[in-house]
Formats: sequence, C-alpha cells, structure tokens
Amino acid sequence: MAIENANLINSQTAKTQRRNILEKNESIGEVPPHAHGAQWGVVIDGEMELTIGGETKIYRKGDHYFIPAGVMHSARFNSKVFVVDYFEDKNRYNSK
Repeated sequence: MAIENANLINSQTAKTQRRNILEKNESIGEVPPHAHGAQWGVVIDGEMELTIGGETKIYRKGDHYFIPAGVMHSARFNSKVFVVDYFEDKNRYNSK
C-alpha cells in the first residue's frame, strides 16, 4: 500500500497484546490533552508538535518519541503527517 493512501491500520501482536498503528493525519488542528498506557512512535513523514508531560517539541521525519503510561500529552498537526505508533493498550483503537 502506498503511504499516501494510509488511514489507520492496526496490527495486534498475539504474544504482547499490544497494538501497532500507521496513522495519516491531515492538518487537523489539535488533539486535546489525554493519557493512556505507554506509547512509542516515529514520524515517517511530515511534522507535528507533541506536548508530553508539559514539554513541547516539534517532531519531523525520522524523529521518535515515548509517552510513559499515564502521562498527559497532546498533539498539534501543522501539516499532513504519517506516524507509526506502538501502544501498550491492546484495545486503544479498533481494527478496520
């Protein structure tokens, strides 16, 4: 699948019961502050502003991030962005 056609793709690993997600976000504004289980991610293309535990950074192609479990975080998508996220919570998103 070409990355420009990606929406939200889930794959769940049987051993770990964690979820891997490829996301494409248009320039949609902000995701409000929230918290959940641990999350690891890498920016494949584009740019986003991520605030983790009160610290804000800009993430671009090749940058990676870690959000510890229970830590408040929010995001702002300033452009189209593709990220791969790995969530500790197996039911974070439903499969499509």
